[in-house]
Amino acid sequence: MAQVLEFKLPDLGEGLTEAEIVRWLVEVGDVVAIDQPVVEVETAKAMVEVPCPYGGVVTARFGEEGTELPVGAPLLTVAVGAPEGSSGSGEDSGSDPESAGGSGNVLVGYGTGAPAARRRRIRPDRLDRSVTEAPVSGAPVVKAPVLEAPVVKALVADASVSEGPVPVVSPLVRRLARQHDIDLRRLAGSGPDGLILRADVDRAIRTAEETATATARAAQAPVQAHVPAAAPNGVAAAVDAERIPLRGVRGAVADKLSRSRTEIPDATCWVDADATELMAVRAAMNAATGPSAGPKVSVLALLARICTAALARFPELNSTVDTEAREIVRLSGVHLGFAAQTERGLVVPVVRDAHTRNVESIGAEIARLTELARTGKLSPAQLTGGTFTLNNYGVFGVDGSTPIINHPEAAMLGVGRIMPKPWVHQGELAVRQVVQLSLTFDHRVCDGGTAGGFLRYVADCVEQPAVLLRTL
Repeated sequence: MAQVLEFKLPDLGEGLTEAEIVRWLVEVGDVVAIDQPVVEVETAKAMVEVPCPYGGVVTARFGEEGTELPVGAPLLTVAVGAPEGSSGSGEDSGSDPESAGGSGNVLVGYGTGAPAARRRRIRPDRLDRSVTEAPVSGAPVVKAPVLEAPVVKALVADASVSEGPVPVVSPLVRRLARQHDIDLRRLAGSGPDGLILRADVDRAIRTAEETATATARAAQAPVQAHVPAAAPNGVAAAVDAERIPLRGVRGAVADKLSRSRTEIPDATCWVDADATELMAVRAAMNAATGPSAGPKVSVLALLARICTAALARFPELNSTVDTEAREIVRLSGVHLGFAAQTERGLVVPVVRDAHTRNVESIGAEIARLTELARTGKLSPAQLTGGTFTLNNYGVFGVDGSTPIINHPEAAMLGVGRIMPKPWVHQGELAVRQVVQLSLTFDHRVCDGGTAGGFLRYVADCVEQPAVLLRTL
């Protein structure tokens, strides 16, 4: 006989607590293999294909495309069992998911910590429908409709309230429910054995608020039909104004930038630099032939190498602030992030251990990560853990900017476009390739003298690339 196993949205790592279903890769009734990707989800970090650890027949999917689910919410159920004709005792039907065909390799590298032996078999009373065990083969499989995940339902529709103890462990969850007048007996818990989690209470609070808001809007609709709505800033808003949810990458960027502006007392200094010599050195590198020839070197790779050299001289800027401990944490390694604009929005891939790389190595890694960013295949691990960010906004045709620091880092170097400008060179007016450099830094980790020294060293390397030879 088949065993119906429930596959839940795994922990995607990096502190991610939810994901949005972008595209289902399987239909109800499809036969899936172990570790076959079954759904594509979008987190605040990246697009991820989620593999299912079980092999069998998909009996149900939870959530439509566009639905946002918390980690631990059911994704689908799979009927797993021995092929028809194989001998098996009743004891085998109660075996753990590993022996039933699970791999235990759910999203390797994304922080799934629970071993396969600890997975629980789905309890029928936790679903809003009856799921009976049926053979995988022999009888035709009837495709079931797409069903809504039980965890998405914040309130139980049944008016009857169950008696007995409420399945809540955390005092915080109980207090949160009391503060918002939420009846815990009317909640369907999404935790193990129906345990009510904080996420369940949060969803119930949001549901109650949305219901109250909708009721209030409906009551005011006749009055507002003839009165133009006012925007929060007092400016009259258009009746057909579009509202775009802040979620996914855009939501993550909004949260991070807001947190940076709230927590970090930043300051910015800038300087114009003559990049003529740097461009000449790059052209010579790329024109080299014979044994000295190599991959083409980008301006961004040269600037990244200059940054690592500057951070070695001014390590204060390669740090972060532990606000709870009131300590500055100086980091030994440089993990260099670089801003990249994609169709999904702004992302910051990270070049690991940039301080150990030369220009060619940094350039190759930047090219690889940029290609992954364009195709939407960057993993969360490739988008986090940076210690310093290089922002080349010159590609947008602008000269200067005061960028917002990528929290929790302490600084960001901005680079404008390189363009011909009149410049005094060796006592005479000449047309030179000029670039504006800006450094935004956390004033808690250093004073203006350190920031100015860092920026001046970067500018010196741009104007006289031979300065870098001291650090090679």
